[in-house]
Amino acid sequence: MMTRRTLLGGVVATAALAGCRERVVSAAPTGVRDVLLASTRQGLARIDAAGVRGLGVAEASRDGRFVYARSGDTGLLQLDSVAGAPVRSTTLGGGWVPRVVSDDGRSCALTRPRAGGRTPLLIAGPLGERTFDLSGTIEPDAFTQDGTGLFVLDWLPPTAPDRYRVRLLNLTTGSLEPLWTREKLPIPPGAEEEMRGEGRQAVLSADRQMLYTLYTHQPGHQHTRNLLAGTRADVHAFVHCLHLMLRWAYCLDLPHPFGSGPPSAYALAADDRHIAVLDASSGSLAYASTTDLTLQSVTEVPFPVRSGPAGLALSPDGRVMAAAGRSVTVLEKASPGVKARWTLPGGVQGMALSADGARLYAGAPNAVTWLDTATGTEAGTTRVNGLTALRHVT
Repeated sequence: MMTRRTLLGGVVATAALAGCRERVVSAAPTGVRDVLLASTRQGLARIDAAGVRGLGVAEASRDGRFVYARSGDTGLLQLDSVAGAPVRSTTLGGGWVPRVVSDDGRSCALTRPRAGGRTPLLIAGPLGERTFDLSGTIEPDAFTQDGTGLFVLDWLPPTAPDRYRVRLLNLTTGSLEPLWTREKLPIPPGAEEEMRGEGRQAVLSADRQMLYTLYTHQPGHQHTRNLLAGTRADVHAFVHCLHLMLRWAYCLDLPHPFGSGPPSAYALAADDRHIAVLDASSGSLAYASTTDLTLQSVTEVPFPVRSGPAGLALSPDGRVMAAAGRSVTVLEKASPGVKARWTLPGGVQGMALSADGARLYAGAPNAVTWLDTATGTEAGTTRVNGLTALRHVT
């Protein structure tokens, strides 16, 4: 069973990138005031005021600030996505695909097809290229904050995987190691959590030290704390909180009905104070504290409809923008009740705010639309052929 991470394909890169197979998807002005990254059927695309440009087989950092794109069959190119300019390039062997980019943009983890029950992994970074030959089915997930380790998904059983555990690849020794508990103790053998890939979404914390990952449809899952204590949990959804500097993990449980609806009905967002999880299928919105990782409240979102993919954004002014299908419901964390309802021209496929909170961008089939958050009125739409999800706004 695969996670939500998308392997991007295509044969394109920006026109400024010498040596790449390139294509300007559209050079027509878009009216976009920010820089957007979107997944399309042709690969990753960069969208700005000047037009839409394809980046092809590429991956971005969690905030969208840095991109690594494959150049031809053997090249790798690092891009500054805001400036749209190349930073550096290198030549690799054939078949490598960018999978994870560090938050500082200095490193990229790449994989190529597995063979003989082993996973080849390449790290391109400040010290050059290093190759690892790992036993089993391994998927890179996130770099540690200091760049000396790589969190990976270790799939089980290796020959017919249907679940995984999160482990740490020590980039100095090449060994796979268990994570630490929140009490900063190594997780002993037999107590590592095994998770399934359904409903998996991830966002970076405001201080870049934590990675919050939402898991749904996890019946029978037992947390490390249960395995250590000999107790059992009955939870179908939780937020996996991974500290990228201290290397510990903790699972924040979500109450029923979270985990009962279809995976597309869930959305995750975070700011400096709150982790928010939306279940559009039940109209439930959960808030948790980023300080002590405890659930604070669950409120009802009176959606006019509860079908279609969901989207969620937390505005700097304290508003919460929750989307289901074409409808955006605006709430405030500090007080109950609906403040406004806005309408999108198409069903939401990824949603994010501009840095100043003035514009709400939403992906839709073959397009990106943005609303003025002061009025809720549509401020613009630009065509993006084959768009499958809006990923980042920078």
